[in-house]
Amino acid sequence: MRGSPFRSPEEWKSSLMTLPDHNFFDLMRSIFGNIKTPFNKQRIMEDLAVLFTREEIRKTVTAYIDERDHRIIAAVALLDEPVPAELEYFFAGEFGAADIRVMLLNLEERFLLYRFREEGVYRLALNPILERVLAPFIADKRVLFPSVPEKADREGGKALGKNPGLNDRVLAALFAFIPEEREFFKAEGGIRKKVSDAGQLLFPGLPLELLVGAFQKLGLLRQNLESLSLDAGKLRAFGKLKRRERLEYCAAGIYAHQNGLDASAGDRGIPGYFQRNHLRNLAFFIHHLLDVLEPQRGYPELTLRRFAFLAEREEGVLSQETGENAGSRYHIPKLLEAMELAGLLKSPSPGLWQTGDGLSAPAPGHAAGTGLERPVLAMDASLSFFLYPEIAFADALALAVFCSVRETGAAVRFELTRQSVIRGFNQGLSAEAMVELLNRLSGNRLDQNIPWTLKDWEARYASVSLYQGVVLTLAEDRRYLAEAEPLASLVRRILAPGVYLLSVPDRLPAAEALERAGVDMIAQLDGTDGPEEGRHSGSAGPFPDPETAFPFKGPGIICSEKTAGLPAPGEDAEDYKKRFRELLKKKDLPKAEREELTARIERRLVLNESQLAGASIRYEKLEARGLDYVGKAAIAKQAIASKSLLEVLWPHPEGGTNKALGVPEALEKQGGESVLILKPLAGEALVPEESGRTNAIRLPLGKISLLRRIKQSIFGE
Repeated sequence: MRGSPFRSPEEWKSSLMTLPDHNFFDLMRSIFGNIKTPFNKQRIMEDLAVLFTREEIRKTVTAYIDERDHRIIAAVALLDEPVPAELEYFFAGEFGAADIRVMLLNLEERFLLYRFREEGVYRLALNPILERVLAPFIADKRVLFPSVPEKADREGGKALGKNPGLNDRVLAALFAFIPEEREFFKAEGGIRKKVSDAGQLLFPGLPLELLVGAFQKLGLLRQNLESLSLDAGKLRAFGKLKRRERLEYCAAGIYAHQNGLDASAGDRGIPGYFQRNHLRNLAFFIHHLLDVLEPQRGYPELTLRRFAFLAEREEGVLSQETGENAGSRYHIPKLLEAMELAGLLKSPSPGLWQTGDGLSAPAPGHAAGTGLERPVLAMDASLSFFLYPEIAFADALALAVFCSVRETGAAVRFELTRQSVIRGFNQGLSAEAMVELLNRLSGNRLDQNIPWTLKDWEARYASVSLYQGVVLTLAEDRRYLAEAEPLASLVRRILAPGVYLLSVPDRLPAAEALERAGVDMIAQLDGTDGPEEGRHSGSAGPFPDPETAFPFKGPGIICSEKTAGLPAPGEDAEDYKKRFRELLKKKDLPKAEREELTARIERRLVLNESQLAGASIRYEKLEARGLDYVGKAAIAKQAIASKSLLEVLWPHPEGGTNKALGVPEALEKQGGESVLILKPLAGEALVPEESGRTNAIRLPLGKISLLRRIKQSIFGE
């Protein structure tokens, strides 16, 4: 974006002077009346520029700018010379396409906006001669992004009971609960009732099946027939993310599971790389959206859609959809729900959203594996303990490997059971490592019975062993490879000197790790390379390197602060229009001319009295209603000839009104009545689905309650 939202005065003049002559002189006659010959466009433009420097004219122009004008002006500056369609996307849900076109035409006729052509595309720009008038309206962006002060837990809001949201302790508890159930799914699909019931008791308010699906999308869980297992490599990468980034990936997984990924993103037979890339981009998008939200402020969905539009526009990935999802790849209401479930957003008041507890909960005062300022778990019984909110996620996740979850909510309680500890032994943990972790997290306040119990279980566990998986053997002079990355993270257990059990589903990830370590000859005996879906299990999945910053920056919009003072109140638009109406009454004019001048006053085109005298008037009827059959026929014929858009309203048989905006194709006679054939613009026809009309609409003129021609831009687009 340039340093200024205004182009040079010369570029503004050039855009007007290159108009077709009839457009140029019609526009200038509306300002100067009859223009003396010989015509000199350059001189006329100089006179126009001088006119807009006059203080009384600037006061009138300023008074005429209403809130709708303010929004368009601010949006044109914010979007940095957008194409008109981008304004339609930006204002979707507030203004329809017809409204936007009418407002743009009015602002062009009032010389606040103009269009210029760049690489064959018309773009919108602001009049630089009126910079002093427009600057305050440009600077105050609050009209584009409304928000209100909100208290975090207002009574009655969804934040008090819709769902508890995710946090690090709950996430760790889920990863402790899921692998304990050997038969997680029914043979015909879906979670077993026993598992679902247990999940509802342990995680009240959380949709277990949805979260499991989300974790599968993220690659954190792998399904093997009716059971689920954790992917240790991806969990490690997930645990290295910052707390907020973890929740953003959870929201991305929830949305992807609920709504599916499109074929181009890789959810329908496309290799997993594309799906991971899609999830990463979605998490980045969520991160970008959150960057512009201020704590303790409530945002309507309309504002969040606009923030989303800006984020996707910056990424250069706007869709061509219309309606409520105009310009967005994502279904915004569903994305907000996914972000709420992840704890990133909450709705303390109906219709308003604000940042959730997931962004403001207490953060640990230490990194996992370092010394603690205070204990982060407290013993409850001999084998049971509570996790404090300050515990680092990596530490909570390490506990989940060998503990069972017994309680979540305000308190999260884990317990050491024989089955959970065996699960930890199967992951390669020793009793000594478990005791060391528990001692560190409890501040050395561990019940002395725990070390003895764990060592007893370990001795019994080691007496009988079964192994299944990929086994690596290294000659004595090559064993150093297993002690360094990229191979060390794949070693699950050392079975004997130089013999290693690896935590990969097949040999390919291990072979790739060895190649990265510089090994160019690898023996691979028997078997196959395994299924395609398992080949990337040793990767970090969709999660970025924790040292890599999220790539997108928010647009830096502060919506709660008044960034610029608007002009001090003076005479308002109605005062000026009333004065001009009174002056018009005193003039002896033909009816058509009087009606046209009255229409110009109402459209705020009249800036001074001279425009009411000696004006070159060409009356143009733009709309007809009800019984004005002749007027409707004339407007329809004009629209067909000029290829203008028509906005049409007609009664619905069951009450209410149908509405369509489209291009008129013909006006045909049918049974003694004229029938308008209208082809609606995509997403603009509000016609009952049961009508079966998918293309052109046929409407008898007599049934049309309003027919309005939408004038094209004065710049001929």
